Amino acid sequence: MFSAGEIREANERAAQHLAEQPHIVKARYDVKLGRIILDLSTHAWFAFRPTNTPGLNQAAQSALKKIEVTPSRLGIYFPLLDEYFDLETLYGTELGTRRHMAARLGAAGGSVRSKAKTAAARSNGKLGGRPRKSAAG
Repeated sequence: MFSAGEIREANERAAQHLAEQPHIVKARYDVKLGRIILDLSTHAWFAFRPTNTPGLNQAAQSALKKIEVTPSRLGIYFPLLDEYFDLETLYGTELGTRRHMAARLGAAGGSVRSKAKTAAARSNGKLGGRPRKSAAG
């Protein structure tokens, strides 16, 4: 069991942490934008697409509209989906783990069409195109 002093000290540490670190003030799903928007204590906001987020990518709008901010103010919970996300994980996923960003940039670059890219593809095609994959590879 914890003493009253230990509980008071833990609450003081939590309050100090919230005073020093950005935390979630409000969370909502914006149907028009198709984004979950988190209002932060720093007066900034953070928005992300649920379609890019495992656990939310197949969710119905009605389930996305029901969002709870956790008591620590450092996470969000979707009770209809039983999905929890903490702010640090969302930052990493949406703002830039190297693997995530490389995949996003590669997909964007691969879909770009330009005169130079078209000319290079045609030139490569005249040379026989892309090498065939070997049976061993």
